[in-house]
Amino acid sequence: MLTGDGFPLAVQVSGRADGPTLLLLSGQANSHAWWTGLREPFEDRFRVVSFDYRGTGASRGPVGDWSTPWFAEDAAAVIRAHGKRAVVYGTSMGGRVAQHLAARHPSLVDRLILACTSPGGEHAHERTPEVRKRLASADAARTLRELFYTGAWDGHSHLFGDPTMTAEESRAHLRASNRHDAWDVLPRITAPTLVLHGTDDRMVPSANAPLLARRIPGAVLHLHEGGRHGFFDEFAGDVQPVIDDFLDQGEQ
Repeated sequence: MLTGDGFPLAVQVSGRADGPTLLLLSGQANSHAWWTGLREPFEDRFRVVSFDYRGTGASRGPVGDWSTPWFAEDAAAVIRAHGKRAVVYGTSMGGRVAQHLAARHPSLVDRLILACTSPGGEHAHERTPEVRKRLASADAARTLRELFYTGAWDGHSHLFGDPTMTAEESRAHLRASNRHDAWDVLPRITAPTLVLHGTDDRMVPSANAPLLARRIPGAVLHLHEGGRHGFFDEFAGDVQPVIDDFLDQGEQ
């Protein structure tokens, strides 16, 4: 599909054609491949929609001064193209995008799930200088593995970034995520909201989760003990029932 400014967005749809829409929003510098193995549990209930952010996957074009509000407008366009409303599930930077989406377009968001994310700005808890240094080192791949997963994990991850991105595209995503600040708009969110986080997340410290839960009216907080930044993947078997219970409340 084309956005209002003519940028081509690659959109993926799976699951029930007649089901309610669930929009999945990936992390920074990642395409829809982020959701490999994670979208399937929703497919018997929802029409599951994802899209490749600008600069990832098959969504390629001119690199702009992208931002989380900009990506939120893309997400709003995707929802409008696939239904009137959607449940929105955003993780990491996708959670930041989802905050602006729900605040700016409340009529489009039925329920909201925010995982391992942050409100941004001066109120947020940022990763430590040590973590930043390790991410910029020559051993960044090992660092990502340790930040996303516990030592007990031995699987294959789709969360470590889109390898097809150019350096310019990756920098644009990093700027978008780093400049995120939704603090002032969070109280405008009217959708029932579930905030999820792993207690051992050092990529986006778990102290951000209660900030979001207190700032968003009526939000519910669930912390997964021992989970790191990829807790929703490593511990999907534990996290999915929490999400399902939250979604079930919307059908009562």
